Amino acid sequence: MKSWGARLRQAVNQFYYPRISLKITLIYAAILCVVLFVTSAITGAGVYFSFYHQAEIEMELSIRNTLEKVAQGRLFTPDFWKEDPLLPGVVLRVTDLSGRVIIENDARYPSIEKIESNLREKPPLFANPQMEVADLRNMSIYYAKVQVMQNGQLYGLHFFKTITAEKAFLRTLLWVLFITNIIGFLIALGAGFFLSQRVLKPIRTLTRMARRIEAERMGSRIPVSIMRRDELTELAETFNHMLDRLQEAFKQQKQFVSDASHELRTPVTVILGYSDLLGRWGREDPEVLDEGIASIRSEAENMQQLIEELLFLARADQKRQVLHKERLELSELVADIMKKMQLVATKHEVELRRNDEGEIYADPVSIRQMLRIFLENSQKYTPEGGKIYACSEREEDCFHLVLGDTGIGIAPENQEKVFERFYRVDSSRTKEDGGAGGTGLGLSIARWIAEQHNIEMTLESDLGEGTEIHLLIPLLEPQEPTVKE
Repeated sequence: MKSWGARLRQAVNQFYYPRISLKITLIYAAILCVVLFVTSAITGAGVYFSFYHQAEIEMELSIRNTLEKVAQGRLFTPDFWKEDPLLPGVVLRVTDLSGRVIIENDARYPSIEKIESNLREKPPLFANPQMEVADLRNMSIYYAKVQVMQNGQLYGLHFFKTITAEKAFLRTLLWVLFITNIIGFLIALGAGFFLSQRVLKPIRTLTRMARRIEAERMGSRIPVSIMRRDELTELAETFNHMLDRLQEAFKQQKQFVSDASHELRTPVTVILGYSDLLGRWGREDPEVLDEGIASIRSEAENMQQLIEELLFLARADQKRQVLHKERLELSELVADIMKKMQLVATKHEVELRRNDEGEIYADPVSIRQMLRIFLENSQKYTPEGGKIYACSEREEDCFHLVLGDTGIGIAPENQEKVFERFYRVDSSRTKEDGGAGGTGLGLSIARWIAEQHNIEMTLESDLGEGTEIHLLIPLLEPQEPTVKE
């Protein structure tokens, strides 16, 4: 059970940091609400303007027709209504200077005094400034007044038009729009919540999968729909691909730890065994003493080499292995490596067949280490009397360096695996009379060095025929000579 404090903190966090589904719902509802509001406002304004504008047009036409008849000399008598100048719905009252009504076409309208006493202080929006609106108890009237001179006497022409029905319709329309907007907003909230839940379902699935997945249980994957191809599908595929790489990395890590433990356990066991032997009989037996010291030293050197290689790969994995690249004459480096190889591999025929000149941009220590790893492997797995050779040929934009031997070779199914850490091909590269061994890390280090120098590396080998490592090393453009003045 959660405490009240935890619940309060959760509620505060949800308020300040709402879920994405809630954000999408609110944004969707807000956008739809704005659209509905703007649409309703435009509709209402259009109807409002249309009603008053139509009344104005009818009033203006009636005023114009009436003034034309007055200009023609038509007197304000009952005959004035012949060829009625007024449009349907427009009422005219003619008054003299005293305000007495002389003629009118509809006596049911309220008096002029009553209409003028109920005029609005502010005219309606879009209304003609020369016309006014009077609001009575049961009706609204559009009102305009024009003065004319006839036979030397001033008359007042009062024009009216009822807009009560129009106002009622407009009021009803506004209420309908208001209610429609509220219903639309509620529908938008519901639809937005439903759509957001449906759209974000893969993300929630991804979250649940991520919570369930641990280092020891990484076989689960997010189901990906083949029919639907969108951003969330790409996210799920990317997440699954990441899990594949993590699972492979954990597998390699476990294998690495297991192999490293095994490799370190062997020399430690040997050292402890000879230490016990020396403690019991070594003080009195010189032969046992010499054998124990030599074996302990040999195993300690193997352990030191293994630890150095492990530290190198650990720095490489963490991208902390520093390379100091510079212009380097490859032919000099190859010649020096092969010369030292001739001094070490006295039981093999070491041959430098071709060595073209040219510069590369590389770290000399790392390149030397990479070449030494390949040559030492050739020495380990080539029987006595066999050949170890190198050939460096300059091509258009790279060096083609071949390091080969006539050793026992590698089976085709194992050629890609030899670059994996701690991998040794027992079936083809077995120790002969205790001579061939190693940690299984050298080729992994060599591959890393090649990758850091953009060196394309391929391996060609046949069982019993030997092995060749082909290296395509990028060639550095020669520097232009400087001209001294």
